[in-house]
Amino acid sequence: MNTSLSRRQAIALMGASLSMPLHAQTGAPWAATLARARGQTVYFNAWAGSQNINAYLQWAAVEVQKRFGVKLAHVKITDTAEVVKRVRQEKAAGKLTDGTVDMVWINGENFLTMKREGLLFGPFAESLPNFAYVDVQGKPTTRIDFSEPVEGLEAPWGMAQLTFFADRARVPQPPRSMAELLAFAKAHPGRVSYPRPPDFHGSTFIKQVLLEVNADRSALYKPVTPDALVRASTPLWAFLDALHPHLWRAGRQFPQNSAAVRQMMADGELLLAFTFNPNEAANEIAAGRLAPSVVSYQFSGGSIGNTHFLAIPFNARAREGAQVLINFLLSPEAQARKADIAQWGDPTVLAMEKLPPAERARFNASPLPGQVEKVTATLPEPHGSWVEPLEREWLKRYGQQ
Repeated sequence: MNTSLSRRQAIALMGASLSMPLHAQTGAPWAATLARARGQTVYFNAWAGSQNINAYLQWAAVEVQKRFGVKLAHVKITDTAEVVKRVRQEKAAGKLTDGTVDMVWINGENFLTMKREGLLFGPFAESLPNFAYVDVQGKPTTRIDFSEPVEGLEAPWGMAQLTFFADRARVPQPPRSMAELLAFAKAHPGRVSYPRPPDFHGSTFIKQVLLEVNADRSALYKPVTPDALVRASTPLWAFLDALHPHLWRAGRQFPQNSAAVRQMMADGELLLAFTFNPNEAANEIAAGRLAPSVVSYQFSGGSIGNTHFLAIPFNARAREGAQVLINFLLSPEAQARKADIAQWGDPTVLAMEKLPPAERARFNASPLPGQVEKVTATLPEPHGSWVEPLEREWLKRYGQQ
């Protein structure tokens, strides 16, 4: 009888532990995490293609060192897939506790790969004190990454939504859908283009087309299958076949990245540019690189959007330091600075109504020229498994021209 009772108690305790936050499960309250983090160096692998972002991380490094005794070392990368490859190789080599990556800026197919291959530490995200401020209701992609449940394996950091911009002096009525963009390109041959996939912005452009040409999108939010790929992509390729002859250089060449498209638009060579940061044009106007007459807008029927995240590899050496750093980056102070056009202009993941009044006031900056005047609906990203086959087929069809 006592043995049976003991077994039931053990099962109950096991079930309870699975539902408890990570720190409660390990008996490590936040104060203990802070104590263990002190003196650790967090090797944060993050894209380094923006001076604003690099400067923001330098600011964060000073603050976490001063407040928590944690050193942030920004490992500057150009492709997150290379980080995923490195962690995978370390796992295969048996390097299970002494990894070279403590933290990574990630989302989409890279997150899907790391989750599927057991390359992530956690769940940890929803145990962070500042996660309580995250807008999980109003911004559901804070818990769903390219249609893949996050399950606490990464913490939301910023919001993104496909946003177009144009100079009002040249384009008084910009296209507000992909169908209108096709008509616009036909009316202005050679003045529209998009980056060559697998550049992230180029792939996002073709995913926006994919969503708009498929009335039934249900298959796009499930793992891709060969049949679903053929059915959903047939109208996509038909649209691009119709569009490409009217693009810059008749669609035989494509700019390498969104920065090139933006510069070509600033120079007047192209009439449209686009970004995944709704505040990018405002940033560029403030820096004097775009004319004050440039306006940002999103498609009337909505545009593709997502959340970008911070994750900790399974074999990170500075797990506690990484959690302390991520928690700081989720703080109202750090999120407000990141959202400031003068600093970065990356939209916050926090819910204003959850913040104390003093913290909410940090976000009350006046609108600036170039910011989106009317935010439209966010269209969720297709499941991350769609990205690679779409890019592969695009390169097969258009990449050899």
